[in-house]
Amino acid sequence: MTPVLYDYWRSSAAYRVRIVLNLKQVAYESVAVDLTKGAQRSAEFLARNPQGLVPALDIGTTVLTQSLAIIDYLDATYERVPMVSSDPVARSHILAQALVIAADIHPIDNLRVLNRLTAQFGADQTARDAWYTHWIIEGLTALEAMTADLPGPFLGGDAPNLADVCLVPQLYNARRFAVPLEPFPRLTRADAAAAEWPEIAAAHPDRVKPAA
Repeated sequence: MTPVLYDYWRSSAAYRVRIVLNLKQVAYESVAVDLTKGAQRSAEFLARNPQGLVPALDIGTTVLTQSLAIIDYLDATYERVPMVSSDPVARSHILAQALVIAADIHPIDNLRVLNRLTAQFGADQTARDAWYTHWIIEGLTALEAMTADLPGPFLGGDAPNLADVCLVPQLYNARRFAVPLEPFPRLTRADAAAAEWPEIAAAHPDRVKPAA
């Protein structure tokens, strides 16, 4: 069975999975789940993923959820462009870099949290933007320091790894919110290198956005 990715074009987590599917040259079918219309809360989708989140990857025998867990499955199944090192110490460092984004920035800056700030605390758009900017700058500042001495051009060296896969969508979102990226030369260099890879470029939201 061709894997089926339940996807939203501007979801950072889904963007990560699209990148890895492309890097590993895994053919897949994409099914759009419109988060802005609440499609993720439909009974049909909740039957696939009780969390009501994208991405979800149906591999025929089961449905995989959580972007890093999906990527871990893909990395264990397809050898091309490994996402983590086989060396335990290097692997730990890569996971730590990726989790700065996937665990510490993204979860408190995603759409449902921003919407909750408005619903529960009356945050207007200015307040929401300030919240977003605070947390992304804090996380990227740490990640810049953690990766400053790594050889390039990617955080993973000559090829992208899991940290790069998390970084690219996060910098896409940072630009959407006009977060200044000048303080992060190491990170923007890795992002620029990623943009030159056709597999990564093909996963960009502008390339997969559904037609209006």
